[in-house]
Amino acid sequence: MIRSLLLASAFSLIAMASAQAGAQYVDKSGFAIGGYDPVAYFDLAQSPVGQRQAPAVPGKASITAEYNGATWAFASEAHRDRFLADPAKYAPAYDGHCAYGIAQGGKVPGNPNLWRIVDGTLYLNITPTVVGFWEADIPDNLSKSRANWAELESKPASESSWKALDDNKGTYSGEAPITD
Repeated sequence: MIRSLLLASAFSLIAMASAQAGAQYVDKSGFAIGGYDPVAYFDLAQSPVGQRQAPAVPGKASITAEYNGATWAFASEAHRDRFLADPAKYAPAYDGHCAYGIAQGGKVPGNPNLWRIVDGTLYLNITPTVVGFWEADIPDNLSKSRANWAELESKPASESSWKALDDNKGTYSGEAPITD
């Protein structure tokens, strides 16, 4: 009896450990979150709801790490080391897809410059207009997105470009990652 219980527990742990996140959103840059540094968000001052956040910090193409099937770029080796120590802490929720899109039941790209950290988790949204919808009721949108993610996680990553949307003009300048 105890042996069967131990074997069942071991198989459950193996199954949980082998479960992977969904496909990471990677845009035309070839990098997760468009080549921006995921750790840098946690060092930026967060603006109050309703105000635009500080722009994302571009990573460097020469300082990278692999996680969740994608290449991530970092502004410094120290940031890369922090990320590698706990990648799930720094990677955006919903594999870099728009949090409001997930709340609405679909996978659309996240714009790395439209971000908010809530309870230690980084969330991205697709356009400034969508940020307004997201921030109008963050707790309700989080509840919906968390419920929807169970079904959406295994679906393919978005292949759309957040930069292709007219509403995103002015949300970024230059390219990321930076080539040294």
